[in-house]
Amino acid sequence: MFRRKFINNLSAMGLGAFLPANNLSAKELLEIPSGKKDRKYWATLLNKIVYPVYSNLAEGTLVQNMPIYSPSIYDGRNNVTYLEAVGRSTAGVAPWLALPDDESNEGKTRLILKNLFLEGISKGVDPNSPDVLNFEKERQPIIDAGHLAHGLLRAPEALWAPLSQETKRRLVNKFKVLRTRKIHNNNWLIFRALTECFLLEVGEDFKKEPIDHALKSFEEWYIGDGWFKDGVKFSFNYYNSFAMHPMLVDTLQILVKHGLAQQETYDLALKRMIRHCVSLERMISPEGTFPLIGRSITYRTGAFHALAMLSLMEKLPETISPTQVRCALTAVKKNLLVDEIFDQNGWLNLGFKGKQPNVADYYTSTGSLYMTTLSFVPLGLPETNEFWSGPYTDWTTKLAWSGKDFPKDFQVQF
Repeated sequence: MFRRKFINNLSAMGLGAFLPANNLSAKELLEIPSGKKDRKYWATLLNKIVYPVYSNLAEGTLVQNMPIYSPSIYDGRNNVTYLEAVGRSTAGVAPWLALPDDESNEGKTRLILKNLFLEGISKGVDPNSPDVLNFEKERQPIIDAGHLAHGLLRAPEALWAPLSQETKRRLVNKFKVLRTRKIHNNNWLIFRALTECFLLEVGEDFKKEPIDHALKSFEEWYIGDGWFKDGVKFSFNYYNSFAMHPMLVDTLQILVKHGLAQQETYDLALKRMIRHCVSLERMISPEGTFPLIGRSITYRTGAFHALAMLSLMEKLPETISPTQVRCALTAVKKNLLVDEIFDQNGWLNLGFKGKQPNVADYYTSTGSLYMTTLSFVPLGLPETNEFWSGPYTDWTTKLAWSGKDFPKDFQVQF
């Protein structure tokens, strides 16, 4: 389906061939609307992050070329890190790739990434490929199959429909084989539920029990004011945003579509996610930094997945404008996603702002780091959307600490 010639030509031309050249004068740059500049920055950065993963998977060189950075003496990371990189990248980049093809520089970049994914995932489930992705060993693939399923659900026409029937069959079987694996009783439940919802959505047989178990557990774990416990005990970290709110809302959306859940249940989950994001937006400092709380801080800007997803859904509360989210997240990205987060070959380094392996958790490896792409999902909004077309806007803490008026906050219970 995807000609080898395309991949060879792409490899020869390199990533920069499709990124827009900056030949504008300083005056012309100042006249460009801030949202247009922000979008170019986001798109270029996301492409830089994802391109090594997708291009190597398409070439059959992911295992050969992707380094395994990990603080753990556990030697099983090579069994899981490659699917981590592919699944997490896909969840973050999918809304952008779902946009219609066009002849802009950005459109050409999207088309390249889309074709690389389609070529690559066919190799990733081919048992004869050197890059065949592991779904059969360890428990970690439960998580990253969930991310991959999330990406396919976010861009079905771009990333699922064009696949060959053989590739679809193989991928479905990979998802089903995960049912044999014991699962942790925490946020992991929603990953398995969303994978089963993907099977439901594409017309395959699915298991409802894991979905029901996840929904029942999440309702028990809700402690109020937009926060879930991550299992039986509360942990102050970003997993509510990394996965719990976004995946719960999308799981319920599919169930409502298929008549397996009530609209009121979905509406309640969305209200709770909105409330969580009010707090999340206020965690971004006037300087564009955020608190280093809890585990998995090496997932970097993935901490703002829920806020980014609400922006994509155009469901932000009245007290938060799309433009202030864009400006706040742009400030965070410019502070954090600096050159030092990449190694000499363009792979993400283990760390936070640079190479800092000591801040990584024992389960973290190179592939884990691609969770940072989840903050980029508003690129799925067209450039004419208010998120991108609106003027520069200060976010809540920037207003407050500069002595300007800002909306006060108060707890909300649902």
